[in-house]
Amino acid sequence: MISDKVNIEKKFLKFSEFWSPRVIAEMNDYQFKIAKIKGGFIWHKHDDTDEAFIVIEGTMKIQFKEKEITLNQGELYVVPKGIEHKPIAMETCKIMLIEPKGVKNTGDLTHELSAENDIWV
Repeated sequence: MISDKVNIEKKFLKFSEFWSPRVIAEMNDYQFKIAKIKGGFIWHKHDDTDEAFIVIEGTMKIQFKEKEITLNQGELYVVPKGIEHKPIAMETCKIMLIEPKGVKNTGDLTHELSAENDIWV
């Protein structure tokens, strides 16, 4: 089956919640998710998978225990599996995540910021 193209900008207009990833496409066992982020997230890790962050609009930081990186629009960073990290955005930032289907946004933790999986937009 041939699917329709996805307009990422239009997909971002369909929700306003922060830290609530929305699925926009699947490829094999991977999902492409978009999220709006602002403020600080929680320290967490994903023991079984890497996590790719792509900044679509804005600026974000990813804190690690040893360092911090800044990602600007058009930049990508892959957090290796098992590495504890904390995403932060001082202003609203739009990101895309690429990760296996079923990955929980808070990793191995349950928290008030834990988002429901497989919400399509």
